[in-house]
Amino acid sequence: MKTRLKISAFVLTALLLSACGGSSSSNNAQNSSNNANNTTNTISPQGTLTEEQKYSLAYMWHEEKLAKEIYLELNKIYPTQQLENIATRSEVQHIQLVQDLVQSYDINITNIANYEINYSAEELNNMPVGKFAIPEIESLYNTLYDYGRVSQRASLEVGCMVEVVDIVDLDKYIVIAGTNQALVDTFTILKNGSYQHYWAFDKGLKNMGVSNGCCSLDAEYCHPEYPN
Repeated sequence: MKTRLKISAFVLTALLLSACGGSSSSNNAQNSSNNANNTTNTISPQGTLTEEQKYSLAYMWHEEKLAKEIYLELNKIYPTQQLENIATRSEVQHIQLVQDLVQSYDINITNIANYEINYSAEELNNMPVGKFAIPEIESLYNTLYDYGRVSQRASLEVGCMVEVVDIVDLDKYIVIAGTNQALVDTFTILKNGSYQHYWAFDKGLKNMGVSNGCCSLDAEYCHPEYPN
């Protein structure tokens, strides 16, 4: 399937949050501070995308949507500064970062079987909470929600899980991006944000008395090597 894509330059502002601060085992989270680094990036789409690259954009938009929505939904049950701030500030920016690139390439990511359908902001913005065009992401959302709604600790552990999954996927898609600097730059911004979010959830768990933070889960989610 060959598609000629629109090429246009645009300026995107990416917000990389470090949501720090306290949380307790009760529903009332302690006050936390949040440091935001505003990085202005001029990302100019290059040429056409391969099918794998189109899928990587579609996948990461839906995965960022998952992060935002799972944090907001769990925050309704266990209000926590990490969940609220990361969802309403950083994840919103990450979704828009990917969506602007999708718009510039003029591809549809609500019907990933046919990218030749044009981009539709209305379709993306009206997609219901917990609904995704990629079945495995919808299944992951449901699994994480069931896990996180059990307790405040579990809700923060979901954050550790989501950010690790995000980083693993982004590492893969940065390789697939190849020499397309627009994709590399976008995915690198998302990955740097996920590092910050991972440590925010790790700190939240430690403030609850979970001494090992995210490492209390298992080796898959224990990453002391992440930049902090």
